Amino acid sequence: MEYVTLNNGVVMPILGFGVYQIPPEDTERAVTEALAAGYRLLDTAAAYGNEEAVGRAIKTSGIPRADLFVTTKLWVQDAPARDNTRRAFETSLARLGLDHVDLYLIHQPYGDVHGQWHAMESLNREGLAKAIGVANFHPDRLVDPIVNNEITPAVNQIETHPFFQRTADQDLMRERGVQIQSWGGFAEGRNDLFTTPVLRDIGLAHGKSVAQVVLRWLIQRGVVAIPKSVRAERMAENIDIFDFELTDDQMAAVATLDTGSSLFFDHRDPAMVERLGGHRLDA
Repeated sequence: MEYVTLNNGVVMPILGFGVYQIPPEDTERAVTEALAAGYRLLDTAAAYGNEEAVGRAIKTSGIPRADLFVTTKLWVQDAPARDNTRRAFETSLARLGLDHVDLYLIHQPYGDVHGQWHAMESLNREGLAKAIGVANFHPDRLVDPIVNNEITPAVNQIETHPFFQRTADQDLMRERGVQIQSWGGFAEGRNDLFTTPVLRDIGLAHGKSVAQVVLRWLIQRGVVAIPKSVRAERMAENIDIFDFELTDDQMAAVATLDTGSSLFFDHRDPAMVERLGGHRLDA
């Protein structure tokens, strides 16, 4: 495994296992198999509805807590955001069955972001969240909490894949000391990712799959990746990416695939702001 060091000194694996869209009834098995395959970074969220299953897998794994890096996320909170943020965090912590998380993220850039962030700063100072960060923040949204608060986000988890590479976003994050993390690294197979000639040919040159090429491309850029799978053989394949490197020419070839646009949705679209920003979790 390779690691990145966050802006507060916390060390984070560069490759982990995500559980987005894994049904709660399948999550415990999937996480158990991922841990057996060697993953130590686990990424969940209150909005995914599977924190409890992740917690059960952690508990039964027998892996020392210090060897794991657990991330969960805060959904949009009503005012007073400071109070509601702490309550939401305590709920997530109880569901996970843990006494702290390694990374706590604001899931969406909406609502009282500063109120949420102030509460998260307190959680960080108390050691309950070893690092705090954000997700889905475009550069303008990211700079706002940086310049107006004491603690700079350690991570920004954003859509990043060969068709939406976010190089300018990454450059700004690097300048500001924020670690980029990818969600949707395989673009959910859109744009025929798994049969794209450029990626297929690179894979053939290394004896690797397209998925392995994409993950290797991400980590060579210094992007933390959290691929999801419910198949043990695919989990093992996805973590087997530390025995080869893409050449400069191959990295340049992947760069030509960038469309510069999301394949999912734009967080700055007014309709999306209304949809996500106005949604509340049941608990």
